[in-house]
Formats: sequence, C-alpha cells, structure tokens
Amino acid sequence: MKLQCDVEVVNRMLPSFGMKSRGKGMRAVLSIGKHLDKTSQRSNIYMMICTAKDRAGCKYKLKDNIEKFFTWFVEEGKATVRLKEPAIDICLSKADANSLKNFLSAARLADRGSDASSLPLSTLTPVRARDVEQPKKKLTIVSKRDYPLTSNFPYSLEQLQVSYCKLSRVDMRMLSLKALRKLDLSNNHIKKLPATIGDLGCLSELILHNNHLEAFSEALCLSTLQRTLLLLDLSQNRLQSLPAQFCQLKELVNLKLDDNELVCLPFHVGRLSKLRFLSAAHNQLAMLPSDFRKLSLENLDLFGNPFVQPNPLDHKMKLTFPLPLQELASRAVANLRLPYGPHLIPAHLCRDLEVAKMCDCGRVCINFYIKTAVSMNLHQVSHTVVLVDDMGGTDAPVQQHFCSLSCYSEFLDNSLQRGIR
Repeated sequence: MKLQCDVEVVNRMLPSFGMKSRGKGMRAVLSIGKHLDKTSQRSNIYMMICTAKDRAGCKYKLKDNIEKFFTWFVEEGKATVRLKEPAIDICLSKADANSLKNFLSAARLADRGSDASSLPLSTLTPVRARDVEQPKKKLTIVSKRDYPLTSNFPYSLEQLQVSYCKLSRVDMRMLSLKALRKLDLSNNHIKKLPATIGDLGCLSELILHNNHLEAFSEALCLSTLQRTLLLLDLSQNRLQSLPAQFCQLKELVNLKLDDNELVCLPFHVGRLSKLRFLSAAHNQLAMLPSDFRKLSLENLDLFGNPFVQPNPLDHKMKLTFPLPLQELASRAVANLRLPYGPHLIPAHLCRDLEVAKMCDCGRVCINFYIKTAVSMNLHQVSHTVVLVDDMGGTDAPVQQHFCSLSCYSEFLDNSLQRGIR
C-alpha cells in the first residue's frame, strides 16, 4: 500500500522546548509493509515515509502504536496520524481522497494487529526521485500511446490537455482532479458529456473543439460551472440547439460555437452580460433572438449563416381574440413583476414565463404574439464585427415580437414611413 501526498512530521515535544514546527509539508511517498526488527528479529508492519531529502525513508512501527486518527477533512485529501512512540503527528495533505481513505484503512488494520495476509502490503524500498517531485500543475497528451491506462492523472493538475487520442467519452479519472482550471479535450470523438464535469469546482476553461457532441446538457448549465466557467469552446461539433438553461452560465466571457448545425441561439442569450467574444460562424442560423440586442461584445463572428432577408410584412401570427385567461394572467405576472415559482404555480407555467417575449411597447407576451424579423447592424452590440457575408455586410435579422395587433400595425406604419423617406 502506497500513497503520494504532502507530509509534515510534527514532534509533539517541541512546544515544551519553546520551539515550533516548520508548518509546511514536503512531497512524499508513504508505504505500509513488513520490516525485520533487528532487536526482536521479528518481522513487523511499518509505515515508511520517503521524501526528496530522504529517499531511503524513515520507518515507524504501526502495531499498537497509533494513538488517534484525525479524519475530519479526509474528503479534501487531508488527515493526521498520531503515533505513541515516537510522540509525533504525521500530517497528510494534498492526497487523492479515495487513495487516502484506503491507506488509512490499511494503517488502522495494521495498528490492530490484523493478519498480514489480509493487508495490501508493499515492499519498503527507497523511492525514485521522480516519485517525490513537486506536484505537477500542467499535463499535455497529444498521442494515444502516451495516454495513461494504468496510472492516475496527477492529483494536483490545474491544466490538462488530452487531444488526438480518439476518446469516445470523458475519462472519469479526470473528474477527480479538483484543482483543474483548464480542461482541453479537443480533437477527439466524444459524443456526450457527463454531468459530473459540473463538479469540477475550479474549472474556468472547457475546450471541446472538434468532437462529436450532439447536445450540451441542462445539468451542466445548472452546475457549479455557473460560477466558474469563463471560456467554452464547442466549435466543430454536431450541436443543433442549446438548452434554455445555457444562459445560466453567466460568467462566460468567451464562447465559441463555430461549425455546428445550430438553427438558433438560446432565447435569453442577452443574459450573458459578461460575454465579450462570441463566434458562431458556419451554422444554420436564420435569425437572431430578440434578446441578442442586450449583448455588449468586443468581437462577434457570425459569418457563413443562412440569414433570411427581413421583411416587416413577413410575419407569424399566434394571436387569438380574445386572449385566453392563462395568457392574460401570465402577462400580468410578468408585467407587474410578481414573484413566482414552482411552489406557487405549476412548473410548466414557470417555464413559459422564463421565455416571455418583450413587445416594442414595453409589455410582455408569453405564448400569443406576432413575430417578425427586423434588420440590425451588429456594430450596435459589438465593437468588432466579422463580415456576415461575402458582400461585406454587417447587418443580421433579429426576431421582434408584438403583444397585440395594434402594436404590430404601429410598427408597420413606422416602417412604411421610413421606406417612403
């Protein structure tokens, strides 16, 4: 049984001499195994600690020699083993949580004097220099032959790139890297993302360029990625749509959606208030959502989309007269900004209110409206705009909704007057 972690050995007698411990751990390899006791000429089970300064290791007897285990923070990879003789505390940190639990379990059994045949013992030999090196922060793998099949990824990784390895799914070992800030899985064959990626609480960059993704799940949008994700690259995949909850990723600064099959952007894309770089070139976008007007970008690329030519007379009418009571009630809730939730009204009504449309008059419509498209110069939302087409245009059609026939008629009158002028 071996464990790689940071170790600090604290002598409990130091305070009595007015001294303090160094307070800083060193990278070490801990082993549990048999060692011949020269005084008794018997083999006993020992714990050996090897560091870069002492690769030969220091051994501590375990049987009936552990006073206490401190395991309050074992899920964070931290624990302390208090020995009776010598009077020391072995403080462990920066360990893989599961490996640490297994190691402590073996140490507990050794302390109780369990049969050695039931323990996962190791040979107590000096370690190699690379085993006690400082934790690795960055790892790049760009060949299938370099991909680790039997060993784990270094627990301390903050940046991991695994490309050109023909991965068809995300390796679950990656999802235990709690310090990971950047995960680059570009140029693989990944079809689906596990929801547990959202458990990587430090992840700020997720790069999935050139895979086979067909969906981005709602669970990921509602995970801790809401608070941490700054860059998301989903370019060159097979996405046809993004969930409405996608706009919960409110910390996004850079979003790449190029070369997919997207027919629309998320309805509330304007809620991505921190977004500064957006590229969605070479998709199947016919028009942009009305919320697109709320964006404030530095760079925008929508080249190569089959945008329709906006015509105010070309509209889709979803109005009935009179309006249903449910529509009137929903409009009242939205216009008066009344609080709502699944504890107050049915969940499907909450979902309807989440995608409420804003009319030109400032009032809201839900499921009954008139929809058309108007032309918008993209420089209104972005400082730099990549040309929309080969003709040098920077205009694109944006959806516009009207809550009533009178609002749409007023819009047509204004459009006609502008056309005459």
